[in-house]
Amino acid sequence: MVFSPTAGVASALLLVTPYTPNIATVETTPGCLTDNFYGTYGGQSVFHLPPTCLDTIAIKGLSIQSVSLLPYVANGERQLIWLQESAIDSSLVTPEHKAEVQDFFRWLGEDGYSMGSGQSSGHQHLLSSANEPGVELHLVDLQPAGGSYGLIAVEPSLAPSIEALLPRYWKPYILPNQPTSYLPVPKPAIEHVKSLLETVRFDPVVSSLVNSISLNQMRDDIRWLTGEDGKSGIISRHSFAEGSRVAANWLKERFEETGATCELKTFLTGFAPNVACKYSASVDTTSTVLISGHYDSRGSFGSQRAPGGNDDGSGTVALLGIARAVAHSGLTFRSNVELVAFAGEEQGLYGSKAYAREMREKDANITVMIQADMLGYHAPGEPPQLGLPMYIGTPEVAQLVSNMSAIYSPELTVGYTAACCSDHQSFHEQGYASTQVFERAGPIADPMYHNSGDLSERPGYDLSQIRSIAKVQFATLLHAAGFDLPDNKDLN
Repeated sequence: MVFSPTAGVASALLLVTPYTPNIATVETTPGCLTDNFYGTYGGQSVFHLPPTCLDTIAIKGLSIQSVSLLPYVANGERQLIWLQESAIDSSLVTPEHKAEVQDFFRWLGEDGYSMGSGQSSGHQHLLSSANEPGVELHLVDLQPAGGSYGLIAVEPSLAPSIEALLPRYWKPYILPNQPTSYLPVPKPAIEHVKSLLETVRFDPVVSSLVNSISLNQMRDDIRWLTGEDGKSGIISRHSFAEGSRVAANWLKERFEETGATCELKTFLTGFAPNVACKYSASVDTTSTVLISGHYDSRGSFGSQRAPGGNDDGSGTVALLGIARAVAHSGLTFRSNVELVAFAGEEQGLYGSKAYAREMREKDANITVMIQADMLGYHAPGEPPQLGLPMYIGTPEVAQLVSNMSAIYSPELTVGYTAACCSDHQSFHEQGYASTQVFERAGPIADPMYHNSGDLSERPGYDLSQIRSIAKVQFATLLHAAGFDLPDNKDLN
């Protein structure tokens, strides 16, 4: 076990350990881990470890070399934030990127940062434990194959803006204010997904429905969201930008045109709202199938432009394509169906965490949840692909998506990706069966990832691949929710 130095006297220990699908299997003292869970980030899980659980007998099955114990002076005046380098392809690891990351770590450890308020006087916040014990900093190195990560504790007012300070391929994840109980996906929920797997068959009606998704309409939608068509006036869909509000209202109107009932749901001051839309079930049931994307975006450091054509305009227009196909067919669902476009994803899954917590508090019966994030980049020389999460998510839901892809989008090569994590994590942590769809069976390769050049009209941006993945999402939705067509409907 590795102990990191700390300023002051530790009142708590944070245990960082590689992700395991069932946390309860690695503890011998009930509750030591399962009742003190902060969440899983990248491929690592974080726990508060009470002194009574410090005995390593309580955490059997964990490799001593893989576990980190971080002494932490716990108080209510700091926010824990996990900083994660995304899993990126070697082609993106340039000397410039390496230098940027090294400078960032040096800044964290030595210099702190002056957060200006927009006025000449400014306001100083230091992130260095050496200079300000009240803002403690922990950094933990991980083997290169898994990306690098860090754990910091900062003043809560800084948390929403941390994203703007990170290197290009890094993302923040906000830890809960207090550890919570680990909520595994219940066995009956997994058995339900297994029953869906057992009944997967080719259905010519489903095939006609999914093939009705319009590529040309998706092209128009993405060009509106990125501002490329010159009509929307959107420069940025960053969660704090005015363009994200414009996008939210436009999305609400488009989804409502398809027959959905929509609501703009605020979750935190300053952030754009979630766009939550619902098609009510045609029968009396509480079961709900939820598919989603995030419509907020992130651009280059220092640039006001954040078009988000791929991240995650691609997942957003996939949702719109599905909604338009629903309207065109006139179908009704036998389960409740929700299409949700989240905001606040780039700052740490803020929007989806709020929504998933709300669903859990209402004891919502979400049977399947699928998040679409980055569907559009197609690396040169590679086949079109569909990536499923290697770490966070429900394997049975991922298998269901994979089976649907083999039937309705066989042109996609399906595999696993270490790129992690998007809004499905928020639902997985609340005990819902969930997964994510991604553009590549491997690490992120899009050279415009988190870049102001993330437009739809550029080499490698593949609308056909987005449509293929949207077909898989739609087919999975139809199978999981069940549906009926009007008696006089001719799909031809």
